[in-house]
Amino acid sequence: MSKTKLPKHFLSIKERHEKFFSAVENLGKAVKKEGPISEKNAQLIQLAAAVAVRSEGSVHSHVKRALKAGAKKKEIYHAIILLSTTIGFPQVAAALSWADDVIESK
Repeated sequence: MSKTKLPKHFLSIKERHEKFFSAVENLGKAVKKEGPISEKNAQLIQLAAAVAVRSEGSVHSHVKRALKAGAKKKEIYHAIILLSTTIGFPQVAAALSWADDVIESK
């Protein structure tokens, strides 16, 4: 992902706290290497977590990453609506609109 597409706040944190940011990035890489879950499924899991914590920016990011990892639109929508009985319809509806922000811009 190019720097121009990253949110300003994200880049600001990265610039101000280089060592911290590097540690977070390395942790993410390390945990993905720890098990058998594919990159696509890892992104769908992280997307679900982003939805659950109501993080619009993270939903945007993980939708982009899931698509890049080979997820289909139907898989992304399914990962989100599976959360209906856990987090409720209003939050799922919001997350679907955030996913649409990314999917419809492609």
